[in-house]
Order: sequence, then C-alpha cells, then structure tokens
Amino acid sequence: MSRPIIVYGAGGFAREVAWLVEQCGEGGQGMVLVAFVDDAVERQGETLNGLPVLSLADAAKRWPGAGVLVAVGDPAVRERLAKRAVESGLALATAIHPRVERSKWVEVGAGTVICAGTILTTNIVLGEGVQVNLDCTIGHDVVLGAYATLAPGVHVSGCVQIGAGAYLGTGATVINGTAAKPLVIGANAVIGAGACVTKDVPSGVTVVGIPAKPRG
Repeated sequence: MSRPIIVYGAGGFAREVAWLVEQCGEGGQGMVLVAFVDDAVERQGETLNGLPVLSLADAAKRWPGAGVLVAVGDPAVRERLAKRAVESGLALATAIHPRVERSKWVEVGAGTVICAGTILTTNIVLGEGVQVNLDCTIGHDVVLGAYATLAPGVHVSGCVQIGAGAYLGTGATVINGTAAKPLVIGANAVIGAGACVTKDVPSGVTVVGIPAKPRG
C-alpha cells in the first residue's frame, strides 16, 4: 500500500522534491505524492504541477498521519516548518532517489532528502532533516548534523563532521580529515558556492573562496 506524501513548500526545490517522490514511487518505495503545502495564503488553492497547494491545516486534515518532506533550502526555516508539520499530526518522511548509490553502512535520519546522482560511501551518518541536493559525493566516516544542507554538486571527503544547520553552497568541496582529527564544520556555518574548505570552520561563520576564508 502506498503512503501519501505531502511536500511542504511550493517553490522550485519543492517541485524538484515532488519529482523525486514520484521517482521513488515508480521505483517501488511505496510513496504517492498528494499535495503541496504553502503558508502563503495567496498560494493556497492553486494547482502546481497537477497537484493542489493547501494550508498545513487542510493537508493534515485530509491526510492525517501522512508523510511530509520539507522542501526548503534554509536549514533554520526547514527545522521550524518540520516541527510545525509534526505538531499538526504529520510524520517526517525520508526520500532517497533510486539513482543514489550508497553502502549499507549509511544511517539516514527521518525527514532527510537525498537527490539523484548522489554517492555515499561507507560509515556515514545523516541526522534528521538533512538535505543532500543533486550530484553530491560524501566520503567515509562523515557525519552531518540535523538539518545540515548540501547544495548541488558538493563534495565532502572522508572524516568530516558537519554541524547541525550548516549550509554548503553549490559546488563547494571539503578536503578530508583523519580518524584522529576529523575536519569540523561547525553548527550553522555557511560555506560559499565553489569554496574549498581546507581547515576547520567555527560555528556560525561564513567562509568563501579557495582556500575558504571568513568573509571579510
């Protein structure tokens, strides 16, 4: 029996996540996309790619206990909306595109989205609500904290710890740490698009460039 899935958001990434869910359903993962949710009143009642855009309350009433995927790039906003969705009676779903390659030694938290073309090797932990966009690579012994976000084309080498709420922009790369001293990107840090991280990044700091340095 297929599980109804609601995508929280109605922007560009929400449409991409909707496609991901459709691909998961066709791949035998037992998902069926039923609606988008948007908090903007002016969007509610629209039809988006053939599906209704509803308020959270309406969606939760029509499909109580349905799975929800929060399709918002900003980690803090995504966490806030996920909590609202759960409080409304929905449950965090997890969506992994059929064209993701991963070993059995990958732990994936509830609410996580992993997009097509991504490769995860071994002994990797993804926390709740993590978002991994198109064509990323994640090496061995990497930990991503809750609601961390990898934009398209991010490459994370082995022995890296990425804190909760951190955001890595499109095309960013992170060199490897070691088992004894992992490279650490702190909670809520921001890595600019195309940056190359070669050393630890403190929590809450934005770094850009090659090698990545704090934005001046």
